[in-house]
Parts: sequence; structure tokens; C-alpha cells
Amino acid sequence: MVFASATQTAQKWGNLNCDRAELSDLELKCIICGGFHLTRDHYEFMQTMPQDPVDMVDDLVKMGLYKDNQLWAADGVNAYELRKALFLKTVGRGDPRREQLILALCKQAGGIEHAFAAAFGPKAGLFFADSIRNSRFTRREFLRNLAVGAAMVTLANCGGGSEPVADDAPVDPAATADLEKTDLQIGFIPITCATPIIMSEPLGFYQKYGFNAKVVKMPSWGAVRDSAIAGELDAYHMLAPMPIAMTLGLGSAAFGVKLASIENINGQAITIANRHLGNVNGPADFKGFVMGVPFPYSMHNLLLRYYLATGGLDPDVDVQIRPVPPPDSIAQMVAGDIDAYLMPDPFNQRAVFEGVGFIHMITKDLWPGHPCCAFAASDQWINDNPNTFRALNKSIIEAAGYAQDPANRPEIAAAISERAFLNQPVEVVEAVLTGNYEDGQGNTMEVPDRIDFDPYPWQSFASWISSQLVRWDLQGDGVAAKVIPEQGYDTVGKDIFLTDLARDLAQEVGQTPPDEIYRTEELMFDTFDPADPATYVQQQIDQYGV
Repeated sequence: MVFASATQTAQKWGNLNCDRAELSDLELKCIICGGFHLTRDHYEFMQTMPQDPVDMVDDLVKMGLYKDNQLWAADGVNAYELRKALFLKTVGRGDPRREQLILALCKQAGGIEHAFAAAFGPKAGLFFADSIRNSRFTRREFLRNLAVGAAMVTLANCGGGSEPVADDAPVDPAATADLEKTDLQIGFIPITCATPIIMSEPLGFYQKYGFNAKVVKMPSWGAVRDSAIAGELDAYHMLAPMPIAMTLGLGSAAFGVKLASIENINGQAITIANRHLGNVNGPADFKGFVMGVPFPYSMHNLLLRYYLATGGLDPDVDVQIRPVPPPDSIAQMVAGDIDAYLMPDPFNQRAVFEGVGFIHMITKDLWPGHPCCAFAASDQWINDNPNTFRALNKSIIEAAGYAQDPANRPEIAAAISERAFLNQPVEVVEAVLTGNYEDGQGNTMEVPDRIDFDPYPWQSFASWISSQLVRWDLQGDGVAAKVIPEQGYDTVGKDIFLTDLARDLAQEVGQTPPDEIYRTEELMFDTFDPADPATYVQQQIDQYGV
């Protein structure tokens, strides 16, 4: 954990003659808290710092990096966490569900302090604090705990986190019967597209269906794919094209994956670095740009290529499109490694929040109601755990239905913004979920369905995705153009997108999904008829040359 700016560090270590130009390669504006943190010399700096927590705190205090108000806040946080741990250990007895109930009751009581006093007496807090101060380890234990507390204060301020939302949903006995497995690990990327998967932990949708499920933050889509193949996760948050690509062996060895339900529709944007403000008005103006997408087999890559081609650009010749993990996107834009990106939120809105970039276009304008991310599991896991899979998918579908209601989105934003999940300021996440946002070009926008949550996996989604995999030949070996037409667009879609199951489960939770499995998709520049994807691809190539 580093608190000093590069200037402070240079001064501390005697390099008083270096100027801001020399320091420019040492620091980078933190995309989390907005401050300046060490970058290139982070490792060397930390090697010179004391390793003992007590000496570390003393050194940082002498450097002036901890102020009195921070120390008092850290002490308070430390006491709170120690009391919370004691309370959960003595009353919760190590049972996660019991502990969750205790935390919910604490919230009803007005907080952990009130509940602690109610359980152990009104003087318990003072006694507990005094017992720490009067122990024979007083100073070193206090400073060690203070270091931990100060770290928590810093991370909390950096992450813009909130208290978890208490879950009071009753367990559904019918849904939890005959579950093959209840302790689950579900991978996710920290983006708003993962809202149903993430919120189901703090808001209790997993628990309702009998699961002790933990969401696992993954660093990249490649890591999600590799963990899926290795069997390290039970289920996953995936980009909508990934199950098709993985099942057909595009971009990896063939590995059967089913798309169980859609997590979000819309919810992406093309964001451009502020250095290009005023110079980009349409797709032709991106010529020569280096552009980021989160993964080759993503709606982001396919939509970006669709858009650029309408401006006469060949996405493989006239621009460079490179995979960028979403959490790295802003830092790469600041560093000048990329000029623009088509990314999931909150990283489009965060670029505006940080003054780094502006939103050129939200993808809802390219294709209203387009799919983006999905809930998925492997063929083998589904076969081994059919009841678990059905109940887990049902919990995600119910969560997506809850997220559809605009009235619930401020609550959801608070629940998923915290450090364990998105680690973003609540106001950034809320701007995305509510559609009330600044675009970085001086405009205040109101787009309620900037992101939306409809879990129904239309077969026409699968057909459009397959058509673009054929069109762009992302592997460069013609496999997609051979395999997909040979198997048939309909066969690929129906084998991988579990539309009928999603409809049944949605109906069970009181939703009203459509009876149809195909629909005509209206995009910005054309209309997609799922009855004839091959003709659609040829028309695109004939019109735009690529």
C-alpha cells in the first residue's frame, strides 16, 4: 500500500533536484481514488520501507502521510472490526448462514456497536477497548492493529464501498430439494454487466435457492476461459460469444459450454481519450487508432468491427484492435497505449469521472437490446449437477428480473460497488445503472435503458453472433466460416443457447418471457433476419468491402 506521490518519495529519499518532467514516468493518476501513486518504482520503494508494521506506521507518521484524523479513524475502524470478529465468533459459531443472520440483526439494531452492547452489556465496548490498551502488548499490538485499520480506511475511501445489503429472503424448499452441490464458486469480471451474478451474493438470491455461493473476481476473460476448462469454477460470467467460440474450438481447444441466460443487454460504450475531443464524429475518423476491446470473442469486438466497417474502414488494416482487460483500460488510455475502447461499464463512465475520456456512443444506439454478457456453465458440470444448475440459473434469472426495475437500481449500485465486487465509487455505478450520466462532452444524459437486464437468450442473438464470427474470421484460418455453415446457424444456436429452459425458469419466478425464440433484430445500419444469416453476411461484405 503506497500513500506517497512521486514528489514526496523523491524528497524523502534525497532526490530533491528532480523536476516534474523527470517524475512523470513514476506516477499515474489512480483510477480508483484519483490520487497519484507510484508506478514504475513501486517495487524498489517498498523494498526500502520497514517490514515490521509498527516501524512502518512510525515511518509513515514521520513522513506526514498519516494525519491525526486518519489515525483516529483507523483506530475506530480497528476497534469496530475486532468487536465484529468477536461477536461473530461467539454468537455466530462459525456458521456462515448464522453470521449472515447476525449481521442482518445488527443492522436492525442500529449497527454492530448497539448489538454488541445489547449482547454483552452497555459497558462492553469500553471494557473491550481498555483490555486492548492495558495488555502487555499494548504499544506494538495497538500500532500493528492501527496499520491494519489505516489500510482499511484507505481502501474504503479508495473503493467507495458500502455495507452489504442484508438478506432476509426465505429459502425456497422446492428450489433447494435434491441439490447435488451447495458450496459454489462463480467467476466474474468486475463490470456492471455482471450485476445479476454479483448482486445475488449480497442480496441473498443464492441463499434463497439453498446455495453457499461465493463470487470470485477474475482478472480477465482469458482467465475465465482457462479456469472454466480447468474445472476451477462451478459456473461463470461470460461474454455472449464465448460459449459459441469455446464449444466450436475457436480461440481455444474445443470445450462444451452452455449459455444458460443473458445477464445484461446494452450497457457498453465507445470511449475516446480526451486528446481526440472534437476530432471524431463518425467511424471513418477512427483510422489509425489503437482501440481496446475486452476479448476477441466478445460483443464488444463484433460491434466495434460492425461500426468501423460502415465508415469504410477495415478493422484488421486501418486500426489496431487489441484485447485489454477492462480494469486496465483507463490506465492504458492515460498512458497513451490506446486511443479509444469499446468496453463494458463502469469503465466508460469512470473515464469521464476521472477526466480521461469522453463517451462517443453507447452501444444501445448501435443495436438496441443487444446481448452482452451471460451466465454459463460447462456441459460436464451441468450433466453432473442438473438440479444444482437449474436452481442456480433460476437464481440468476430472478436477480436479473429484480435488476430490471429502475427503482431497485440505487440499492443494487450500493451493493455491488464495494471493494469485494466492482471496487468503484457508488456514484459512477449508479450513473450507469440509472442512465443519468455525464458524457464527458458537456452533456447530461438521461437514458434509462443505457444498461438493462433481460435474461431471455433469443436464438436470433446466437445467429447474429455466429454470422459475425463467419464474417470476421477472427482466427484467420477460415474455421468459423467452415464449421458454422456446415453445422447450421440454427443447430449451433439451439445447442448452446438454452432458450427453452430459460423461459421455463423465468415463468417459475413470475416473469413473462416470450414464446418466440427468434426475432428480427434492428441495428443502426441494417436489419438482421435470423432466417438467413448467410445472406446477411454477404450483403455486409458487398456493401462495405469487408
